[in-house]
Amino acid sequence: MVKNSIENRQKLYEYLKSVSLREPDILRRLRDETQKMPSGGMQIAPDQGQFFAFLLRLMGARRVLEVGTFTGYSSLCMALALPADGRVITCDLSQEWTRVARRYWREGGVEDRIDLRLGPGQESLARMLDSGMGATFDFAFIDADKEGYATYYEQCLELVRPGGVIAIDNVLWGGRVADSDVDDESTRSIRAVNRKLHRDSRVDVSMLPVGDGVYLAWKRL
Repeated sequence: MVKNSIENRQKLYEYLKSVSLREPDILRRLRDETQKMPSGGMQIAPDQGQFFAFLLRLMGARRVLEVGTFTGYSSLCMALALPADGRVITCDLSQEWTRVARRYWREGGVEDRIDLRLGPGQESLARMLDSGMGATFDFAFIDADKEGYATYYEQCLELVRPGGVIAIDNVLWGGRVADSDVDDESTRSIRAVNRKLHRDSRVDVSMLPVGDGVYLAWKRL
């Protein structure tokens, strides 16, 4: 999976990081530890995490929703960018991966800002909606099973307030979305959600070549 914001231009990407990336030591260590894991490629790029933190500060965000925690790099980036009374609710299935996340959240001093919900993402989001949490989040980040993207998007659109933002990861899928010879279920699901956002009149959109591609949707007022 491609993790460079500028695909196939490694020298330029290294330059980009050298003059713009401000990665705290705790994030660097978490990223290094994760990269040694068999599934380390699922981690977001460091410049992507920094971009989300920048965006949250720009928005004055206080409530963040994440679908897909993995080892906690993105949730740590976002929690560090929130004020002391901010909150990240993050959803994942894996106790093994999120044990790593909890360790770094604790060390980073933001464990009290992060609420981990273990279980299927669609069920966790449905419970939030049933409990009256609709339109209460400033920002949502979707980075979980690709087959669930369309459903996660609809649920997050209900959970995010008007004027809030949804970010969807891996929308370029290492270039496979543009390759007509690729026709697996995950790729079809990403193509479908990309088309869905492109024509969705409920949001303003922008797709960015950051990391493996990020689709941003701003919920119209």
